[in-house]
Amino acid sequence: MSIQQTTSPTPWEPPIAGSEAEQLIGSLERLRATFRWKSDDLDSTALRARVGASSLTLAGLLKHLAACEDYAFTHKLRGEPIGAPWDATGWDGSNDWEFESAAGDSPDDLYDLYDGAVERSRRRLRAVLDTGGLAQSIHASMPDGRHANLRRLLCDLLEEYGRHTGHADLLREAVDGRTGEDPPDGWTPTSGHFTFA
Repeated sequence: MSIQQTTSPTPWEPPIAGSEAEQLIGSLERLRATFRWKSDDLDSTALRARVGASSLTLAGLLKHLAACEDYAFTHKLRGEPIGAPWDATGWDGSNDWEFESAAGDSPDDLYDLYDGAVERSRRRLRAVLDTGGLAQSIHASMPDGRHANLRRLLCDLLEEYGRHTGHADLLREAVDGRTGEDPPDGWTPTSGHFTFA
């Protein structure tokens, strides 16, 4: 199965009655687009804004989700090292590194990091779907040796995006009042090079 390009004014909308793979990928694309809309076109100050006692920032979320994308579709998928650009960033593999280190990154670098990770993930997912379906085993496994399948990998990434897109809702509203469930029809990013699948 391949991921199709679209010219729809709402390219992030999942199919109304697609296959299981189309629904999962469509839901992931919707969350990617919504998260990217929530974090789009902000300067350093806005990307580093916090709400209440939380240490979360949109900058940290951009970097964290970029790391999640690359880690899921390299190590978890095939057991490969996460590779570039992470091997040159000083990433220590800790759970907080990307959140903390994002404070020193420029908006352009953060948008490029995230957008690049999404592009790499799409390519890797297309390649693996061309060789099999959602039931195919991946590298990620349980301590007893049972391997997860591609379906589980996508569901885990959907869960990660669901959590952090909710965080982005609150952070963006605090920055400039932007609210909404989805980007408006016809939205395209102002910053970075994010494209729609």
